[in-house]
Amino acid sequence: MTLRRSIIAGNWKMFKTLAEASALVEALKPLNTVTSKVEVVVCPSFTALERVVAVLRGTNIAVGAQDVYWEDSGAFTGEISPVMLKDIGCHYVIIGHSERRQFFGETDEQVNRKVKAVLKHGLVPIMCVGETLVEREAGRTEQVIYTQAAAGLTGLTADQAGSLVIAYEPVWAIGTGKTASEGDAQQVIAYIRSLVREWYGASAAEQVRIQYGGSVKPGNTAGLMAQPDIDGALVGGASLEAASFAGIVQAAAGRY
Repeated sequence: MTLRRSIIAGNWKMFKTLAEASALVEALKPLNTVTSKVEVVVCPSFTALERVVAVLRGTNIAVGAQDVYWEDSGAFTGEISPVMLKDIGCHYVIIGHSERRQFFGETDEQVNRKVKAVLKHGLVPIMCVGETLVEREAGRTEQVIYTQAAAGLTGLTADQAGSLVIAYEPVWAIGTGKTASEGDAQQVIAYIRSLVREWYGASAAEQVRIQYGGSVKPGNTAGLMAQPDIDGALVGGASLEAASFAGIVQAAAGRY
Protein backbone atom coordinates (compact mmCIF):
# COMPACT_ATOMS: atom_id res chain seq x y z
CA MET A 1 0.00 0.00 0.00
CA THR A 2 1.20 3.50 -0.83
CA LEU A 3 1.66 5.81 2.16
CA ARG A 4 0.01 8.93 0.84
CA ARG A 5 1.26 12.32 2.03
CA SER A 6 -1.20 13.63 4.60
CA ILE A 7 -2.95 16.93 3.95
CA ILE A 8 -4.14 19.17 6.77
CA ALA A 9 -6.34 22.02 5.56
CA GLY A 10 -7.74 24.81 7.71
CA ASN A 11 -11.17 26.12 6.74
CA TRP A 12 -11.42 29.56 8.33
CA LYS A 13 -15.06 29.99 7.29
CA MET A 14 -16.36 33.57 7.75
CA PHE A 15 -13.70 34.67 10.21
CA LYS A 16 -10.60 36.90 10.21
CA THR A 17 -10.10 40.46 9.01
CA LEU A 18 -7.03 41.23 6.90
CA ALA A 19 -4.96 42.08 9.96
CA GLU A 20 -6.09 38.96 11.81
CA ALA A 21 -5.45 36.76 8.77
CA SER A 22 -1.94 38.17 8.36
CA ALA A 23 -1.13 37.61 12.02
CA LEU A 24 -2.39 34.03 11.92
CA VAL A 25 -0.36 32.97 8.90
CA GLU A 26 2.75 34.71 10.21
CA ALA A 27 2.39 32.52 13.29
CA LEU A 28 1.98 29.43 11.09
CA LYS A 29 5.17 29.99 9.07
CA PRO A 30 7.25 27.64 11.30
CA LEU A 31 5.09 24.77 9.99
CA ASN A 32 7.10 25.06 6.78
CA THR A 33 9.65 22.77 8.46
CA VAL A 34 7.21 19.80 8.37
CA THR A 35 5.72 20.31 4.91
CA SER A 36 7.93 17.56 3.49
CA LYS A 37 5.87 15.14 5.59
CA VAL A 38 2.49 16.84 5.72
CA GLU A 39 0.91 19.19 3.20
CA VAL A 40 -0.43 22.27 4.97
CA VAL A 41 -3.24 24.36 3.47
CA VAL A 42 -5.06 27.42 4.78
CA CYS A 43 -8.41 28.50 3.35
CA PRO A 44 -9.27 32.11 4.26
CA SER A 45 -12.30 34.05 3.09
CA PHE A 46 -12.11 35.64 -0.35
CA THR A 47 -11.16 39.08 0.99
CA ALA A 48 -8.00 37.75 2.69
CA LEU A 49 -6.76 35.41 -0.06
CA GLU A 50 -4.36 37.82 -1.75
CA ARG A 51 -2.86 38.98 1.54
CA VAL A 52 -2.40 35.43 2.83
CA VAL A 53 -0.75 34.33 -0.44
CA ALA A 54 1.66 37.27 -0.13
CA VAL A 55 2.55 36.53 3.50
CA LEU A 56 3.16 32.84 2.76
CA ARG A 57 5.25 33.45 -0.37
CA GLY A 58 8.51 31.54 -0.10
CA THR A 59 7.00 28.83 2.11
CA ASN A 60 5.47 25.49 1.14
CA ILE A 61 2.20 26.28 2.90
CA ALA A 62 -0.54 26.31 0.27
CA VAL A 63 -3.61 28.51 0.06
CA GLY A 64 -7.13 27.44 -0.84
CA ALA A 65 -10.48 29.11 -1.36
CA GLN A 66 -13.71 28.12 0.39
CA ASP A 67 -15.93 28.09 -2.70
CA VAL A 68 -15.97 28.87 -6.42
CA TYR A 69 -18.35 29.36 -9.32
CA TRP A 70 -18.09 27.06 -12.33
CA GLU A 71 -17.95 29.67 -15.12
CA ASP A 72 -14.68 31.35 -16.12
CA SER A 73 -16.28 34.81 -16.31
CA GLY A 74 -19.60 36.47 -16.97
CA ALA A 75 -22.58 38.30 -15.50
CA PHE A 76 -22.70 36.39 -12.21
CA THR A 77 -22.84 39.10 -9.56
CA GLY A 78 -21.10 38.18 -6.34
CA GLU A 79 -19.38 35.07 -7.67
CA ILE A 80 -15.67 34.18 -7.99
CA SER A 81 -14.30 32.11 -10.88
CA PRO A 82 -11.54 29.47 -10.88
CA VAL A 83 -9.58 31.75 -13.23
CA MET A 84 -9.59 34.47 -10.55
CA LEU A 85 -8.58 32.03 -7.82
CA LYS A 86 -5.67 30.69 -9.84
CA ASP A 87 -4.60 34.24 -10.74
CA ILE A 88 -4.46 35.21 -7.08
CA GLY A 89 -2.29 32.22 -6.14
CA CYS A 90 -4.72 29.59 -4.86
CA HIS A 91 -3.92 25.90 -5.25
CA TYR A 92 -6.96 24.33 -3.55
CA VAL A 93 -10.71 24.96 -3.47
CA ILE A 94 -13.17 23.55 -0.94
CA ILE A 95 -16.29 22.40 -2.77
CA GLY A 96 -19.62 21.13 -1.44
CA HIS A 97 -19.07 21.87 2.25
CA SER A 98 -22.16 20.95 4.25
CA GLU A 99 -22.70 24.61 5.14
CA ARG A 100 -22.87 25.46 1.43
CA ARG A 101 -25.36 22.65 0.94
CA GLN A 102 -27.41 23.49 4.04
CA PHE A 103 -27.53 27.28 3.99
CA PHE A 104 -27.13 28.06 0.28
CA GLY A 105 -28.93 25.15 -1.36
CA GLU A 106 -25.88 23.77 -3.17
CA THR A 107 -26.77 20.58 -5.00
CA ASP A 108 -24.75 17.50 -5.94
CA GLU A 109 -24.93 18.59 -9.58
CA GLN A 110 -23.50 22.02 -8.75
CA VAL A 111 -20.71 20.37 -6.75
CA ASN A 112 -19.84 18.32 -9.84
CA ARG A 113 -19.77 21.41 -12.06
CA LYS A 114 -17.46 23.16 -9.61
CA VAL A 115 -15.15 20.13 -9.34
CA LYS A 116 -14.80 19.98 -13.13
CA ALA A 117 -14.24 23.74 -13.43
CA VAL A 118 -11.52 23.71 -10.79
CA LEU A 119 -9.73 20.72 -12.35
CA LYS A 120 -9.89 22.37 -15.78
CA HIS A 121 -7.77 25.23 -14.46
CA GLY A 122 -5.20 23.08 -12.67
CA LEU A 123 -6.54 23.68 -9.18
CA VAL A 124 -7.24 20.86 -6.72
CA PRO A 125 -10.76 20.36 -5.36
CA ILE A 126 -11.34 19.38 -1.75
CA MET A 127 -14.76 17.81 -2.30
CA CYS A 128 -16.83 17.38 0.86
CA VAL A 129 -19.30 14.59 1.55
CA GLY A 130 -21.09 13.66 4.75
CA GLU A 131 -24.33 12.62 6.40
CA THR A 132 -26.56 14.41 8.92
CA LEU A 133 -27.38 13.00 12.36
CA VAL A 134 -30.87 12.00 11.18
CA GLU A 135 -29.40 10.15 8.21
CA ARG A 136 -26.80 8.45 10.41
CA GLU A 137 -29.35 7.30 12.98
CA ALA A 138 -31.53 5.95 10.16
CA GLY A 139 -28.63 3.79 8.98
CA ARG A 140 -28.30 5.72 5.72
CA THR A 141 -24.66 6.83 5.98
CA GLU A 142 -23.36 4.73 3.09
CA GLN A 143 -26.37 5.57 0.93
CA VAL A 144 -25.82 9.31 1.42
CA ILE A 145 -22.07 9.03 0.83
CA TYR A 146 -22.62 6.95 -2.31
CA THR A 147 -25.07 9.50 -3.76
CA GLN A 148 -22.89 12.53 -3.01
CA ALA A 149 -19.66 10.90 -4.20
CA ALA A 150 -21.18 9.43 -7.35
CA ALA A 151 -22.67 12.77 -8.37
CA GLY A 152 -19.62 14.82 -7.41
CA LEU A 153 -17.19 12.62 -9.35
CA THR A 154 -19.36 12.12 -12.44
CA GLY A 155 -17.53 12.58 -15.74
CA LEU A 156 -13.99 12.61 -14.34
CA THR A 157 -11.09 10.61 -15.74
CA ALA A 158 -9.26 8.13 -13.51
CA ASP A 159 -6.29 10.53 -13.34
CA GLN A 160 -8.55 13.37 -12.22
CA ALA A 161 -10.27 11.20 -9.60
CA GLY A 162 -6.89 10.18 -8.20
CA SER A 163 -5.60 13.75 -8.08
CA LEU A 164 -8.30 15.36 -5.97
CA VAL A 165 -8.96 15.41 -2.24
CA ILE A 166 -12.19 14.12 -0.73
CA ALA A 167 -13.19 15.28 2.75
CA TYR A 168 -15.54 13.10 4.77
CA GLU A 169 -17.31 15.47 7.11
CA PRO A 170 -20.18 13.98 9.09
CA VAL A 171 -22.48 16.98 9.43
CA TRP A 172 -23.35 16.04 13.02
CA ALA A 173 -19.68 16.45 14.02
CA ILE A 174 -19.05 19.90 12.52
CA GLY A 175 -18.72 22.57 15.19
CA THR A 176 -20.49 20.40 17.76
CA GLY A 177 -17.50 19.08 19.67
CA LYS A 178 -18.57 15.56 18.68
CA THR A 179 -16.09 13.55 16.65
CA ALA A 180 -16.69 10.31 14.83
CA SER A 181 -14.76 7.52 16.53
CA GLU A 182 -11.52 6.55 14.83
CA GLY A 183 -13.12 3.28 13.79
CA ASP A 184 -16.25 4.92 12.41
CA ALA A 185 -14.25 7.51 10.46
CA GLN A 186 -11.96 4.81 9.06
CA GLN A 187 -14.94 2.66 8.06
CA VAL A 188 -16.62 5.42 6.06
CA ILE A 189 -13.39 6.64 4.48
CA ALA A 190 -12.46 3.08 3.49
CA TYR A 191 -15.92 2.86 1.90
CA ILE A 192 -15.27 6.05 -0.08
CA ARG A 193 -11.95 4.62 -1.27
CA SER A 194 -13.70 1.41 -2.31
CA LEU A 195 -16.11 3.47 -4.43
CA VAL A 196 -13.20 5.23 -6.16
CA ARG A 197 -11.65 1.80 -6.79
CA GLU A 198 -14.91 0.48 -8.21
CA TRP A 199 -15.44 3.48 -10.49
CA TYR A 200 -11.88 4.45 -11.46
CA GLY A 201 -9.59 1.53 -10.67
CA ALA A 202 -6.94 0.57 -8.14
CA SER A 203 -4.41 3.25 -9.07
CA ALA A 204 -6.88 6.12 -8.55
CA ALA A 205 -8.05 4.58 -5.27
CA GLU A 206 -4.46 4.37 -4.00
CA GLN A 207 -3.69 7.94 -5.04
CA VAL A 208 -6.80 9.82 -3.90
CA ARG A 209 -6.38 11.48 -0.51
CA ILE A 210 -9.36 11.32 1.80
CA GLN A 211 -9.54 13.58 4.84
CA TYR A 212 -11.68 13.46 7.94
CA GLY A 213 -13.37 16.64 9.14
CA GLY A 214 -15.53 17.35 12.17
CA SER A 215 -14.28 18.74 15.51
CA VAL A 216 -10.66 17.76 14.80
CA LYS A 217 -8.32 18.88 17.59
CA PRO A 218 -4.65 18.30 18.50
CA GLY A 219 -5.72 15.66 21.01
CA ASN A 220 -7.63 13.43 18.59
CA THR A 221 -5.50 13.89 15.48
CA ALA A 222 -2.91 11.16 16.07
CA GLY A 223 -5.56 8.48 16.54
CA LEU A 224 -7.38 9.51 13.39
CA MET A 225 -4.18 9.73 11.34
CA ALA A 226 -3.14 6.24 12.50
CA GLN A 227 -6.02 4.77 10.50
CA PRO A 228 -4.87 3.28 7.18
CA ASP A 229 -7.30 5.16 4.93
CA ILE A 230 -7.38 8.58 6.63
CA ASP A 231 -5.00 10.92 4.81
CA GLY A 232 -5.44 14.13 6.73
CA ALA A 233 -8.03 16.49 8.14
CA LEU A 234 -10.21 19.39 7.09
CA VAL A 235 -10.09 21.52 10.23
CA GLY A 236 -12.68 24.14 11.17
CA GLY A 237 -12.62 25.94 14.52
CA ALA A 238 -9.21 24.64 15.56
CA SER A 239 -7.62 26.23 12.48
CA LEU A 240 -8.48 29.72 13.72
CA GLU A 241 -5.75 29.65 16.41
CA ALA A 242 -2.12 29.10 15.46
CA ALA A 243 -1.30 26.86 18.42
CA SER A 244 -4.17 24.43 17.91
CA PHE A 245 -3.72 24.21 14.13
CA ALA A 246 0.04 23.72 14.54
CA GLY A 247 -0.66 20.99 17.09
CA ILE A 248 -2.84 19.16 14.57
CA VAL A 249 -0.19 19.44 11.85
CA GLN A 250 2.56 18.22 14.20
CA ALA A 251 0.41 15.28 15.29
CA ALA A 252 -0.17 14.37 11.65
CA ALA A 253 3.57 14.63 10.93
CA GLY A 254 4.14 12.08 13.68
CA ARG A 255 2.52 9.48 11.44
CA TYR A 256 5.72 9.29 9.41
